[in-house]
Amino acid sequence: MPQTATAFEDAASRNIATTRAADIRKRSRSALLIPLFSTALFVSAFLMFIVEPMIARMVLPLLGGAPAVWNTCLVFFQAMLLCGYAYAHGSTRALGTRRHILLHSAVLLLPLVVLPISLRHTQPPPLDHNPVAWLLLALTVSVGLPFFVLSTSAAVFQKWFSATDNEDAGDPYFLYAASNLGSFIALIAYPVIVEPTLRLQEQALIWSIGYAILIAASLACALVVWRRGRTTEHPSSVPVEADASVSWLRRGRWIALAFVPSSLLLAVTNYISTDVASVPLLWIVPLSLYLLAFVVAFSSSATRAGGIATRVMPLLVIVLTLILIGDVTNPLWLVIPLHLLVFLTIAIVCHCDLAADRPPAAKLTEFYFWIAFGGMLGGLFNALIAPLIFVGIVEYPLVIVAACLLRSVPKPSGGFSFKDAAVPLAIGLLTAASVLVNNRLGSMSRLIVLGASVPALIAFGQQRHRVRFAASIAAILMAGTLLESQFGRVVYSARTFFGVYRVRMDEGHGYKFIFHGTTLHGMQSLDARRSNEPVAYFHRTGPIGQIFTNVPQASRASDVAVVGLGVGTLATYRAPSQRWTFYEIDPLVERIARDERYFTYLKSCGDRCSVITGDGRLSLARAEPQKYGLIMLDAFSSDAVPMHLMTREAMALYLSKLAPGGAIVFNISNIHLSFRDVLARIADDAGLAAMWQREPPDAGSWELGKFPSEWFIVARDPRDFGGLTSDPRWTVPQATRTTPMWTDDFSNILSVIRR
Repeated sequence: MPQTATAFEDAASRNIATTRAADIRKRSRSALLIPLFSTALFVSAFLMFIVEPMIARMVLPLLGGAPAVWNTCLVFFQAMLLCGYAYAHGSTRALGTRRHILLHSAVLLLPLVVLPISLRHTQPPPLDHNPVAWLLLALTVSVGLPFFVLSTSAAVFQKWFSATDNEDAGDPYFLYAASNLGSFIALIAYPVIVEPTLRLQEQALIWSIGYAILIAASLACALVVWRRGRTTEHPSSVPVEADASVSWLRRGRWIALAFVPSSLLLAVTNYISTDVASVPLLWIVPLSLYLLAFVVAFSSSATRAGGIATRVMPLLVIVLTLILIGDVTNPLWLVIPLHLLVFLTIAIVCHCDLAADRPPAAKLTEFYFWIAFGGMLGGLFNALIAPLIFVGIVEYPLVIVAACLLRSVPKPSGGFSFKDAAVPLAIGLLTAASVLVNNRLGSMSRLIVLGASVPALIAFGQQRHRVRFAASIAAILMAGTLLESQFGRVVYSARTFFGVYRVRMDEGHGYKFIFHGTTLHGMQSLDARRSNEPVAYFHRTGPIGQIFTNVPQASRASDVAVVGLGVGTLATYRAPSQRWTFYEIDPLVERIARDERYFTYLKSCGDRCSVITGDGRLSLARAEPQKYGLIMLDAFSSDAVPMHLMTREAMALYLSKLAPGGAIVFNISNIHLSFRDVLARIADDAGLAAMWQREPPDAGSWELGKFPSEWFIVARDPRDFGGLTSDPRWTVPQATRTTPMWTDDFSNILSVIRR
């Protein structure tokens, strides 16, 4: 008996040891699943966010910088993303895990037939034809398959992971953080690393290698799921209803929670770059914060982060509301971070609410489909609808109010009450009174912020009542529209896909202006005796005045071309025998310049000045060879730089339209960007002579109506510069080998940022 007992104990010990070893091996294999699936999701998202700017750069030289081009690309990518989620939801639901693995493995290989990525379509239609259909077809043929496959990854890989025997398979949503991290890094990498170092063809080749890596990682995930997949549903760790059903009300909330951050992303970007400051690459920061909010929402710290964001959101919204109604834009180091902080907070609140309301893994693909649908609606609302129905960036405060309506409160109030209407009305009236008093006193400071602080504090006290608080914020914002500008009366305001234009009358300084956001597009004296004088960057004592005095063809050429109309100030330099052609991309700019209530430069020029609307480079390409004795490009003063106008191929086009002895002039006056070295390199490559002048900051004068400017001129022969060669204010720029050569397939915006 002792021997038998001992043998039994030994066998039991061996079984326990064997079981433990098996468990250790199982845990070891399971531990490898998360890195494997995370890698696949990371690579897929990285490739998707790299290919978007890459294909857009390929389209730019063919169709120009018209907003319809970018909006069409946006619609295409969002539609393809929605299609990807629809495929993931429908195919996984209809086929089951194993059959879907077989299907998706084949789908992964389809993009190989179009790699490396390039524009595979015929030449675009003529300028007088709508290019939207051509562009959609070109995008579909060139990048449709790869982008579609990439758009399926987030839902497909998480769905596959939920079918494994991993202990975390019941709640695979944490893997979404890896996807958003890949998007975030790609977003930073393209302008900082990829674009400055690689040409488009090199980018496409390396992207193809990256896609091959994705195929390998995807097939590895498929193999693991095939071998370790389960036949029963994994118990979910996500708290859901007993029947796990999804109502349409719940779906609608998912859509709304996805819509608000997506819309707010574009709204805050437009507002900051239009009404605060036009800073190069500023759009990267809001988009990075948008992705960061997703990472936080689907991480282990989501509950804590969401709780903090929900508590601080009312205070931040109140502060931002005061900033908005006071039209406060300085100091930039404080104002811009405040806008971004409020955006990040709202994005975290919405995304954390989405993550907290996520369904079990069985409904995962449907959940992501509705998130994508809401995000697409947000993008379409801002990109296509808002510019048509709003004069200003109205969608920004509108979406902030919507975010307040969606915010979860500890104890939601019952039905609508009298106070829900009375309190916001009283707050709005108090704010309006403070604004009108401010206008009456003619305050040139932002005392309106102090005056509106009392109703703002009352509004803050309503934060536990969701509808009342949102209505109070709306009332303050509406009352703020009564504020009069301290920079002159706004006599005209309009919005196109290019942004917001405002015509201002400043009796104090004696000028009328047109602003595109914060960028001055032109001005004219209110004094009738000076109404035909060139002012701002075009003053006769400045570089452009010196060009018309010294360069022979500037005054002798029969035809002159100007890319960029502004208000037509340059037309004051037209000689009686000359014909001038302006090329302007936005038809609204021509309408404003021809409206005699605001500006009269084009009227004074008469029928000797004509305007052709459309992208400057594409329109100029249709002109007769060697037609113009002088070509001037005045399209670089803002920071939305049309880079396709400043490449080696663009310079070759200008030269083909330049008459013998002629010159090409660039107005490169810009606060944030310096184009001198890039132009010097392009001119040197083309064998052209070049000269450059940048006026000192103290060259400006309100009395004269002059702003300091910077100009660059090139010609085939130095003798074509005339007297400029002996003017000490003009220097010969030296091209360096370290300066990148901008071409249609390579440019680097970081290289021209002023330091």
